[in-house]
Amino acid sequence: MKLPRYEFVTEGEAELFKFTSEGPKGNIRKLVVYSQMLQDDIYNLAFGDYDDETNSINDTIITGNNDSQKVLTTVALTLYVFTDKHPNVWVYATGSNTARTRLYRMGITTNLEEISEDFEVYGLNGDTWQIFEKAKEYEAFLVKRKSQ
Repeated sequence: MKLPRYEFVTEGEAELFKFTSEGPKGNIRKLVVYSQMLQDDIYNLAFGDYDDETNSINDTIITGNNDSQKVLTTVALTLYVFTDKHPNVWVYATGSNTARTRLYRMGITTNLEEISEDFEVYGLNGDTWQIFEKAKEYEAFLVKRKSQ
């Protein structure tokens, strides 16, 4: 992706990524975590602000740093690094609320052509997974890296 993004760091199996959002609210530490779900081949993608008190992700806070597109692009790029290390897994993602899920859908829609070059993309509609289509509402997303 050729959009503006933040530099990030990761280690080992590329399941934890750290970067810093910069804007009017200051420098806000962000985390992206890929965690294995009940099925061995499905990982959950979680991201949000780093919470010093709990030493974990706060995915409900609204940062307000006026850089949401740059943050989402950075999160999307971690998916490339993660699937380089884990090429045969599915990644599940949904927002912490309806508005965030909609924001993710809009980001996928805007970049679908480029994303589809490298990933299979599905959306959850009711209890059915279907190939992602623009202008459709989804409750969650599932992506898998295409064979290289």
